[in-house]
Amino acid sequence: MSSTPLQGIKVLEFTHAVMGPCAGLMLADMGADVVHIEPPHGDSTRRLKGFGTGYFWFYNRNKKSLAVNLKSEEGVQLIYDLVKEYDVVVENFGPGTMERLGLGYEKLKTLNKRLIYCSLKGFLSGPYEQRHAMDEVVQMMGGLAYMTGREGDPLRAGTSVIDITGGMFGYIGILQALYEREKTGEGGFVKSALFETCAFLMGQHMAYASQIDYKIPPMPSRVSAWSIYKVFDTKDDDKVFIGIISEKHWERLCDVFEWKDWANDLRLGTNNKRIDERRWFLPELDARVKQFTKTEIIARCDKGHIPFAPISRPEDLFDDPQLNEGNSLLDVKMDNGKIVKLPKFPLEYKGTRVEKRLDPPKIGEHTSEVLKELNISDEAIAKMISEGIIKTE
Repeated sequence: MSSTPLQGIKVLEFTHAVMGPCAGLMLADMGADVVHIEPPHGDSTRRLKGFGTGYFWFYNRNKKSLAVNLKSEEGVQLIYDLVKEYDVVVENFGPGTMERLGLGYEKLKTLNKRLIYCSLKGFLSGPYEQRHAMDEVVQMMGGLAYMTGREGDPLRAGTSVIDITGGMFGYIGILQALYEREKTGEGGFVKSALFETCAFLMGQHMAYASQIDYKIPPMPSRVSAWSIYKVFDTKDDDKVFIGIISEKHWERLCDVFEWKDWANDLRLGTNNKRIDERRWFLPELDARVKQFTKTEIIARCDKGHIPFAPISRPEDLFDDPQLNEGNSLLDVKMDNGKIVKLPKFPLEYKGTRVEKRLDPPKIGEHTSEVLKELNISDEAIAKMISEGIIKTE
């Protein structure tokens, strides 16, 4: 059984890369009818290489593709006609792009007063709002890269964390607007942005900074609030993270590893005492843990209900028991025909999980289907194809 609470909501998505498609993916996974608008030659995200190789194929399932030339008057008119019938527009192009195309909020709201228009940008209103930005740009200027890297070596996070979170805030804003529309009958403008998203994630560190008289150290240099909260080397040259965040955890750690001497050592009796003794305690702990293999450490921590984690690579997740047996992966057909297991929307809703309705679409795969909603004839569609206004699969 699939959870589709947004069934019946119709969305036009003018997006590329990650932030916009992520917001659209969440709407689509929750049952909305999302139409991804792309040019006749296709969304450029389809052709990205390197770390961008997976963007299109992860963020565009459960969507339809309408390939249309928005630089033509006829193409823009098709969008105007569709907007009258749709609930939501999502866009994440550069500042002013949608306005230049005649597809900005001020224009589209005159066609449909119930329209909810979500704009996903680099910056909210303010001095920077006309700047272009990307995930890595705002990680650098928002303090995240500083906090992630080592001292003097800022480092971006290992995934598009700001794009994804900014898309999530866009999704939340759309849900708020849909709820308000139920009461007022009117839509509205929603805006989410990368920089302010990054600042929000930095809020806990900003609050920390207000309480101290020294510079906040980046995460690798911090003094943890927990005496044991680190990665350990194993006997078989692997690594495991262990986190001890309560005295119960400490007691269980000493029990499952049979460290009776430490269990009775008054110098280590509390978390704060262990922090005070960290100069000798942590090197000795490293040496003790390294006497065990990765498998042995995991088994003992699991037995003691102690927080732990193997150091996994992305490809390890394909075979993860929790994701597979917990119904958190779904089969997605890639452009080359390969079937790949990818993560579902990470939410259980009324005991159900999201399922796949559509694979990521081919360019213009649903162009004819979408235009026929406007009662456009096959002959008219064929004419627009020949004139380069639209493209079908």
